[in-house]
Amino acid sequence: MPVTDEAIEKIKAMIVSGELRPGSRLPKEADLAERLGLSRSSLREAVKALSLIRVLDVRQGDGTYVTSLSPEVLLDALGFVVDFHQDNTVLEFLEVRRILEPAATAMAARVMSDEDIAALRDLLDGLDEDASLDELIANDLEFHRMIAAGSGNTVLCSLIEGLSGPTTRARIWRGLTEEDAVARTRQQHRAILDAIARRMPEVAHAWATAHVAGVEQWLRDTLGEAESHLWADQDA
Repeated sequence: MPVTDEAIEKIKAMIVSGELRPGSRLPKEADLAERLGLSRSSLREAVKALSLIRVLDVRQGDGTYVTSLSPEVLLDALGFVVDFHQDNTVLEFLEVRRILEPAATAMAARVMSDEDIAALRDLLDGLDEDASLDELIANDLEFHRMIAAGSGNTVLCSLIEGLSGPTTRARIWRGLTEEDAVARTRQQHRAILDAIARRMPEVAHAWATAHVAGVEQWLRDTLGEAESHLWADQDA
C-alpha cells in the first residue's frame, strides 16, 4: 500500500474507532506521525487528501480538526466531482436523480410541515412571469432543494444537492433551446406542490418522475442530434 494511502487508513481507523470524534483536534504532526509509525511527509499528504473530502479541517495557526462528519459536509465534495463529467455521463447522473428525487418528493408529501409547504408555495408565487432564465434556474434549484430537505432525510437531501451540477447545466441548455420550457417547468412545479400539499405521495412521486424524465429525454435527444451532426460532418 502506498505510504499516503496507509496514512489515510490509519487516520480513518482512529475516527471510526471513536478515538478521534467529530470536532476533535488531531495531535501535533510530529507526535501523530511517530505514534502511527509514519513519516511526517506522508502524514501531511494524508491530511491534505482528507481535508479535500471534508473529513478534516485544517485551520492555519490553530491545528487540524475532524469535521462534524455530517452527511451534508461529507457529500459536499460530490458536487465538485460530478462537475467534471460532461456529455453522455451527465445522463447517468440524471438517471440517478430520476430515482432519488421522486422518492424524496413522496417522502416530503408525507412529512413536510405545513409551514415549509407554505414557504414552497411562496417561492413559486414569487417568480415573475417575465423572469429571466437565471431567475428561473435559481428558483428551480431552490424548489428542489426545499423538497429534498422536506423529506426529512439529510443523506438523501445531500445526495440530491450533490447531483445539481450537471442537472443545472441541463436546465440552462433546455431553457435556451426550448421555447415552452419555462411554461412547462412552472406547470410541473405547481403539480408537484399540489400533490405534496394534498398529502398524496404516489401522485407527487409520479409528477417528480415525469419532471426529471423530461429533462433527461431532452438531453438524450440533444446529444443524439449533436452526434448525428458530427458524423454527418465527418462523412462530408
